[in-house]
Amino acid sequence: MTAPHPFQSLSPDFVMDAVESQGFRCDCRNLALNSYENRVYQVGTEEGDPLVVKFYRPGRWSDPQILDEHLFCLELAFHELPVVAPWTNPAGESLFHHGGFRFAIYPRQGGHAPEFDNLANLCTLGRMLGRIHRVGAVQPFSHRPPLDSRTFGYDSVDLVAERFIPSEYRQSYLTVTRQLLEAVDASFAGAGPIRSIRAHGDCHSGNILWRDNGPHFVDFDDARMAPAVQDLWMMLSGDRARQTAQLEALLEGYREFFDFQPRELRLIEPLRALRMLHHSAWLARRWEDPMFPATFPWFNTVRYWGEQILHLREQLAALVEPPLALP
Repeated sequence: MTAPHPFQSLSPDFVMDAVESQGFRCDCRNLALNSYENRVYQVGTEEGDPLVVKFYRPGRWSDPQILDEHLFCLELAFHELPVVAPWTNPAGESLFHHGGFRFAIYPRQGGHAPEFDNLANLCTLGRMLGRIHRVGAVQPFSHRPPLDSRTFGYDSVDLVAERFIPSEYRQSYLTVTRQLLEAVDASFAGAGPIRSIRAHGDCHSGNILWRDNGPHFVDFDDARMAPAVQDLWMMLSGDRARQTAQLEALLEGYREFFDFQPRELRLIEPLRALRMLHHSAWLARRWEDPMFPATFPWFNTVRYWGEQILHLREQLAALVEPPLALP
């Protein structure tokens, strides 16, 4: 009989008890929010606005690695940047323990996804990211690992090849991923010395809330040492001309506050390739969590792996194309 997943013990009463352990009084309103890696709840309080409570996935980050994230967010908030930083208690603590779980408490932040097609919005986003990166470059993370081809690429391929890839696709998968990672490593080497900074790491539209004519950055759970362009490329979409216009708008605002190294543009497609490999391995690593088979039923099917190999071959071709360049 399969043992229950730890997250299955997060009942409404457990969640409210955890919040009340930090001195709040809950009013019994409890809403589960969309989150796969961790478990996140909106909890009503008698004192005022609801809170957002994040319970960290056991075994993913160590306490020092979580605190790296918290301290970065608090540092950004100190500089009056629009990030949703964790609540701290009177002792200055932001990471709490209850019933075998680690959790953090955040203020609720409303908003909607930004319109990346709006070049004025992208210029505003660029300004905010420039300011965030200016702070992120001051010092490195103490405990968080870097975003590199080893952790996102080779380790991901090893996991999938060993446990998940169907036998009929295994050789094709190994061949295309070997070629892809060789191209990724060559691109990084060809770009020359690249400055790594404390970056958000997962800066897509779902982690940016637009409100009051400006962005609010949330969920720094994937923050790592990374090239600055890691926080820019996910805002680009469409054909080459469209992406060039979007990039120009982003960097117009970005460069008001922080210098951008143009050679990092060579890393956009390599970083996209690493994200593709990492995403498949992320689903594989989480497959024992009941939420994942229920939410991603198409994963780990023969059809999925056939399509994934096709996408990886297309990405390999994209790595051969000239990188984006500013006019």
